[in-house]
Amino acid sequence: MKFNKTCIKDNFLINLEPREDKRGFFARYYCEKEFLDQGLNTKWLQINNSFSKDVGTLRGLHYQNAPNAEVKLIRCLKGAIWDVVVDLRDNSNTFGKWFGEKLSSENRTMMYVPKGLAHGFISLTPNSEILYLVSDFYAPESEGNLIWNDPDVGIEWPINPLIISDKDKSNVNFKNIEPIKL
Repeated sequence: MKFNKTCIKDNFLINLEPREDKRGFFARYYCEKEFLDQGLNTKWLQINNSFSKDVGTLRGLHYQNAPNAEVKLIRCLKGAIWDVVVDLRDNSNTFGKWFGEKLSSENRTMMYVPKGLAHGFISLTPNSEILYLVSDFYAPESEGNLIWNDPDVGIEWPINPLIISDKDKSNVNFKNIEPIKL
């Protein structure tokens, strides 16, 4: 695997290093040793699956506050999404910054999201499906939600959302969010 740092502290894009032959290829999705060598989380308590039927389906931006803050490892298995993170950690030199990247079944790029970042995505193709590993159990009492179009954050979405849940439409503005203390 190739671990590439992004402009957000502790956030990585991870690319597979496939071993190819006439049958196709083989590649690691996860290797505890390689993650440990990078100082990354190696404990996964949940594996979640998300399917978005229509282009322009926006989900997020979600996060978990301490003590239930979680690490995520996201991969698009079918179709394509624009995956976004926003740094909400009070001790981070990238606090308030965002980063986005296209994840697709073709590029097989994964996004490693450390604790303290809000995460969301928008589907770029019909029938987009993602699989993500999560380091902690979902705790509704620790859930936080940042509004997707906050002008103080200024995320540059590649397309306008067409479908947003009522819950995500009522997410909180950045200026009203308590920074996450880890």
